[in-house]
Amino acid sequence: MAGAGEMDCEMKNINDQHVNIDTLRKLVRSYLDLHQYNAALFWADKVVSLSNDDPKDVYWLAQCMFHLRQYHRAVHLIRSKELDKTHPLCHYLTVRSLLAASCYSDALQLLTMVENDNSLSRTTRNTSIDSMGDGMMYSECPANLQSSILFLKGQVLEAMDNRELAADCYRQALRCDVFCYEAFEALIQHHMLSSWEEMELLDSIPYSEQCSTPSEASFLRQLYETKLNKYQGSPQQLSEIKSNKYPGQYPETPVSGAAPSPSGSVFKGKLALDISQSSADSLKPVSRPVDSLPNLVVKLMPQNLDVLVSKAERLFYNCKFQHCLKLTEDVLKKDPYHSSCLCVHIGCLVELKKSNQLFYLAHRLVDLHPEMAISWFAVGCYYYIIGKSDPARRYLTKATVLDRLFGPAWLAFGHSFAAENEHDQAMSAYFKASQLMKGCHLPLLYIGLECGLTNSCKLADKFFLQAQNIAPQDPFVMHELGVIAFQNREYERAEKHFEDALKLVRSIDDSVAEKWEPLLNNLGHVSRKRCKFQMALEYHQQALVLRPLNPSTFSAMGYTHAMMGNTLEAVDCFHKALGLRRDDTFSTTMLTYVIEQLVDDTQPFEGAPDKMPVFRSKKGSSSRVHRIISYDDQNPDDASMNIDEETDNVAPISDTVNVSEIANVTADSSTLSFEVEMHDSSSQTLDKDSA
Repeated sequence: MAGAGEMDCEMKNINDQHVNIDTLRKLVRSYLDLHQYNAALFWADKVVSLSNDDPKDVYWLAQCMFHLRQYHRAVHLIRSKELDKTHPLCHYLTVRSLLAASCYSDALQLLTMVENDNSLSRTTRNTSIDSMGDGMMYSECPANLQSSILFLKGQVLEAMDNRELAADCYRQALRCDVFCYEAFEALIQHHMLSSWEEMELLDSIPYSEQCSTPSEASFLRQLYETKLNKYQGSPQQLSEIKSNKYPGQYPETPVSGAAPSPSGSVFKGKLALDISQSSADSLKPVSRPVDSLPNLVVKLMPQNLDVLVSKAERLFYNCKFQHCLKLTEDVLKKDPYHSSCLCVHIGCLVELKKSNQLFYLAHRLVDLHPEMAISWFAVGCYYYIIGKSDPARRYLTKATVLDRLFGPAWLAFGHSFAAENEHDQAMSAYFKASQLMKGCHLPLLYIGLECGLTNSCKLADKFFLQAQNIAPQDPFVMHELGVIAFQNREYERAEKHFEDALKLVRSIDDSVAEKWEPLLNNLGHVSRKRCKFQMALEYHQQALVLRPLNPSTFSAMGYTHAMMGNTLEAVDCFHKALGLRRDDTFSTTMLTYVIEQLVDDTQPFEGAPDKMPVFRSKKGSSSRVHRIISYDDQNPDDASMNIDEETDNVAPISDTVNVSEIANVTADSSTLSFEVEMHDSSSQTLDKDSA
């Protein structure tokens, strides 16, 4: 009886000293907001014990463990309470923890199992969660939980290299929540979609259904437009091209091979970043003008950093590297570690060969953010531009280990092999990049280039065709098709490809960037082949404006002048070419040839006769062989001499010397007179002593 009384007394004391759980819950939230995760974990554990394992409190305890990177512990906690399949938020956190712990199969299995459970699936889709009976359990579930779970599933599938299904999940997430930018970014940044699919995605998003006003819907659409591939043109242009020129199918081009690209550099796209994830990336592509950014976005946010980065990307893809560098520097002054801007900035530094600035940037990034792939990517790019391929590949490999989906690092990795003519290894890296960037044409373009360099033109044809199917408006691809047509002696088709590429470049900006100097020279070559000599000279002159000290351009101009018969102009051009590059074999050979032609065509003095005078011996000296030397008027270019011999009464050759003949010759020669201009040497005194 005494023991029972003591128990009643203890329970009465506990009731008198009641603990307010809501106060502790607020304390947990405040510590989480302040990123004091250990303190939050301590009090969250006590709240779970006081509330008898309330699902809401278990969720917050598991979230504290997640922030402390105790992923397996969080998963065990939720599963031990059997909340991973019954509570939406706990289910979401379990999958997120499994993804962070790289347990992709378990995460996908849990997602698939819950999708087949109608009750939980209906809960995540229902906005009126409180009407389901157990309203307390789901009262704090956000309305966009379904899109978050779909996005999470896409991440799991992408980690398992199932990129097609991952892209479908991202599309669904974006349709469920038009503001789910992470899903949109995953589709665009990782190049999962082609230009046509991006256009269709932009049209399929239900802006009006989920936005409160039409102006908000228009603003959101235009904001997403700024993130689309910058080298494909505007969605309206793509729609017009697809509907008018290529109804019901992708555009096709004639089969052609591979050739070096105009830029020949690592970043032709995003590096191309694709430096910009581009990076490459990079390489690389022409976009619409910078002024074509959505007006509403520019008007409302003219100094927004993301908008400025979009402008910089367009400048980069238009090969306006100086302007792009200036804009990226302005952005990095405001935000020195803007991740999107860093990709474009590194690409500009590589294209402009600014190794000192890249060295400083790379070391700063490695010191501050060694866990970021872009830090080691910058280091690899630095070693690439100074010509050290081995350390460049080592650091680029480290970047791919930190982020295996970082396509620009794979592009730069391939470029490091291509710089040393290691074509097989370069193609292997480009193939890996093409697997990661299926919506980007740059890896296919680079594979075609390497195939062309190994004389596998038929194989290069296929890759160029695939690249043009992805990016039909890319002038780089058109240029390569023109080069292959030129090599196949299909000059008319080559001229068409080159002209189409030049029209696209000039449609963006009237001024042509220096990067397109090879395109103008190639137009000059194909015009010369088609006997359009004057037009060829005009194209070469335009190329000289872009690169005034290119010896190849002077050689091409000299060759064109030689074919036109302008010998003096040809000699002048070949002299300029050799002045810039002394070991130019072609210019040396052609200069020798045109000088010989100039000697034959130029009169030795003013009023010189066209024919050489004929000198004959005196009559009666028929006993000797008369030789008449004259130029062949029928073939003056050969500069050959014909020797006509009169063989009448030729005496036989004997070893004896005829003294009378010698006397006659001497007598004959006495009749010759010479006019010699004598110089008076008396005025020239020689100081013998000084000698």
